Amino acid sequence: MASHDCRIGEALALSEREREIVQGLADGLSNTEIGKNLNISALTVKSHLARIGSKLHLGDRAAIVACVLRVGLID
Repeated sequence: MASHDCRIGEALALSEREREIVQGLADGLSNTEIGKNLNISALTVKSHLARIGSKLHLGDRAAIVACVLRVGLID
């Protein structure tokens, strides 16, 4: 599957925390900024992003945001 394909079922299965992290990405925030907003470390944000990318079979931040936006899980 190409890196830009969005797996809708997997996107819908993202946890609330994962959605919050992707919302931070969509807002243009860095891992550090997302972490500060959610009271978690930047390393934890990075770990969540790796898990999100694995769940969605996507390799980059922009593709993750595009997928989750397409599904309507974030603003």
